[in-house]
Amino acid sequence: MRTFAVGLALLAGCSTFEDEDVVIDLRVLAMSATPPEQVVSIDPSMPPNPSALLAQLVPTDVCALIADPAFDRRVRYRYRVCMFGDGKRCDDDFITVLGSGLIEDPDTAPRAQTQLCTSVAPNGNLLAILSETIMGDPLASLAGAEYIVELAVGGEGDDPATDTFASKTLRVAPKIPMSREANINPTLDRVEATIEKDDTPVPLALGRCSETSQRLEIKANARIRLTPIEAVTAREVYVVPTLDGRTMMFVESLTYQWLATAGGFSSGSTGGVRDTFGNYPELFTEYRAPNSSDLAGPIDVQLWIIQRDERYGATWYETCLRVIP
Repeated sequence: MRTFAVGLALLAGCSTFEDEDVVIDLRVLAMSATPPEQVVSIDPSMPPNPSALLAQLVPTDVCALIADPAFDRRVRYRYRVCMFGDGKRCDDDFITVLGSGLIEDPDTAPRAQTQLCTSVAPNGNLLAILSETIMGDPLASLAGAEYIVELAVGGEGDDPATDTFASKTLRVAPKIPMSREANINPTLDRVEATIEKDDTPVPLALGRCSETSQRLEIKANARIRLTPIEAVTAREVYVVPTLDGRTMMFVESLTYQWLATAGGFSSGSTGGVRDTFGNYPELFTEYRAPNSSDLAGPIDVQLWIIQRDERYGATWYETCLRVIP
């Protein structure tokens, strides 16, 4: 077990309940798919032909971001693709194992050895899932047929009954109207940090603590504002069909999840939908460094910023802070 594991637990728990924004154990932080959505051409006057839909699909690459800060160990995983069941878990029918195995320690090993990815091929297994989903949809999947990729992870040698589960929703949608385009994952230009109120914001160097020497140094008890600066193309304009044969146009709303191995945040989730006056909520959060009384010396804190849209798009960014007593 890592020497700082106990320290992380102390930093995370100022009350009876652990802070969900502080990562102290094995956790799936996020999952992403490329592409997150696929759009296919159909004849609206005829029932959708699953085989014809399948021929238009491309492989979907699914990856997961996981952390296991309390242990030096390999992590066991299993990916499955399936229909929706209860609680976004796999239904008992139409399950296909995509892959399983071990990855090196997700926090310290080189990223190439810890990539937790799989691929969903457009084959007969996916065809069975899409066919059953479409047949069970009273709207004939007008808004799209959805299925999930389920991930189970556990420490090497641990009982599989204690595995942690996560899932990623994927969608195949009809090209209605013809101007409809498939969603792509959102992007950030950078993340800026402001240490003092009147300071000039500085961009954070991206990377895991184990792989970069560039990190922002802050003092214990410090409060810094973290602001995501979105790429110009981050918020897509998209259209969806309505039951009356018309369409509605939307601009994506983006949310940001903030996670760290120590300290805390004023808000672990920022962004979201517009308010009643049409204004977007603030995107920034305030990171609260650990108290000096909890530190025996400088510590490196891993931060994760997870950017999501409402159409299953997701992208994550990692940065490292050094907290000085």
